[in-house]
Amino acid sequence: MTVLLERLGARTRRVAGSFVYAAGFAIEVARQLVLFFFGKRPALRVLTLQILFTGVEALAVIAVLSLSLGAVVIIQGLSLLPQFGQAALTYTVLVVVITRELGPILTGFIVAARSGTAIATELGTMVVNREIEAYIATGVNPIAYLVVPRLIGVTVSVMLLNVYFNVFGLAGAFFVSRPTAGVALWEYVTQLGAVLQVRDLLGSALKSAVFGVIIALVSCHHGLLVEQSSTEIPQQAIRAVSRCFVLLIVVNAGLTLVYYL
Repeated sequence: MTVLLERLGARTRRVAGSFVYAAGFAIEVARQLVLFFFGKRPALRVLTLQILFTGVEALAVIAVLSLSLGAVVIIQGLSLLPQFGQAALTYTVLVVVITRELGPILTGFIVAARSGTAIATELGTMVVNREIEAYIATGVNPIAYLVVPRLIGVTVSVMLLNVYFNVFGLAGAFFVSRPTAGVALWEYVTQLGAVLQVRDLLGSALKSAVFGVIIALVSCHHGLLVEQSSTEIPQQAIRAVSRCFVLLIVVNAGLTLVYYL
């Protein structure tokens, strides 16, 4: 019994220490983020490269996924909803599924799988190679130079990729509805515009921004948790991605609940 209590106590202390470290990390990132916008910007090159990798290089996979999803949604809507006399809801379903829900979350998943893994691995490798210590020794704040540019780059990229996903998803739906249901472009745009509201776009943008911040912070946090051994790098990368997925799902559910309330 004593051994069990000692183990529970040790685990509780480790969890508490992790929360304290994560809170301190987030506060320092927020402070350096303010300094980045209102002071010198020595890490613009890191920011540019992060946007290039996270945003530009993910365009192809986002396009394929969004086109396929739009096609599947419109096929299901055109085949099922008219059976219940609700054919007019097809466009509402498109907006809800693509713009409001799946667009932000699937974009977040793709970015977390690609960029989250890359960020955690890169920062972990820098820790093992003593590069972080070299930055500190030369007076360079690693949070300001390594974390903040990645935070901004990932967040901006996720927001832009979400818009890209929505455009291609709705375009994919039209390309399928045109030959199958004979829907004209003007009719499609008119019906879609009548359903799509400003709050749908704002909600989608808010979700993508929050998801970008989560992915960047979690990935950088786990990358810097690597201590000495190179075997820790893949472990922390896997933990970063898995925790990103969990947080994205939980936060998405919370934001959706707030939206409908």
